[in-house]
Amino acid sequence: MSVKLIAFDLDGTLLDDDKNVPEENLRALAAAAERGIHIVPATGRIVEGVPEVIRSLPFVRYYIAINGAYVYDAKEGKILYRGEIPVETAIRFCEYADTLPVLYDCYQYNFGWMSRSMYDRIEEYFAPEPGILALVRRTRELVDDLKETFRQRGDPVQKLQMYFRPDQMELRAEQMKKLPELFPGLMTASSLKNNIEINSVAAGKGPALLALAESLGLERSETVAFGDGSNDLSMIRAAGLGVAMANAEESVKAAAGLIADSNREAGVAQVIWKLLEEDNEDG
Repeated sequence: MSVKLIAFDLDGTLLDDDKNVPEENLRALAAAAERGIHIVPATGRIVEGVPEVIRSLPFVRYYIAINGAYVYDAKEGKILYRGEIPVETAIRFCEYADTLPVLYDCYQYNFGWMSRSMYDRIEEYFAPEPGILALVRRTRELVDDLKETFRQRGDPVQKLQMYFRPDQMELRAEQMKKLPELFPGLMTASSLKNNIEINSVAAGKGPALLALAESLGLERSETVAFGDGSNDLSMIRAAGLGVAMANAEESVKAAAGLIADSNREAGVAQVIWKLLEEDNEDG
């Protein structure tokens, strides 16, 4: 296939289990960029939450961020696509989440926001994941009460998140199914063992990937996407070639056209080298 755009998830995909980028992955991305291929991080994080080693790459211009809530052109400093949650829905979500023994926060204005009372308890929920704990601490601004902040601002929200302790996995599974029923127009996914990510159905990495490809004048068949979690599923299905990691959820593997080695084995790089080799042979 003729590849013009490669999109990749971060956690569990491009990053290893220690949240580092294997050098082989960096070399493969650079080689693909030299061929004129667009290199696009596609993540549940905000752009500022993408590791500096990736953001500093001179060939990374476009980002699919917050699970497709927006597509960002870093060179022009503008948003190319949006899929956000109405503020009224976000307030109702907070009121519902307050009835559960969970933490929650949001992304709005391309940054993370959390109530102070919940932030004070994050170690209970993230102690087993020190890398994620550090990321949350670095990318959250604190407010007195999130739902009251929504009421005052009156603006749409990019993503909502719920967090669960290790002993609350049954509750997490229950809420994954229940939330879309309670809040039509929202969808649930996950990229961590202990979270639920809630986006507008207008978002999603798949729709965002297709919107970016269209803006670049590319065909769907010219895109490749790598992922491992349920928040990658729409992107895996949308791409010309969807690639699931060996460590991916079974639903992602079932939707993929190819299974790569795991994130611990620089599986992204191995597939990119193969695609570049095939492109040489076709050329």
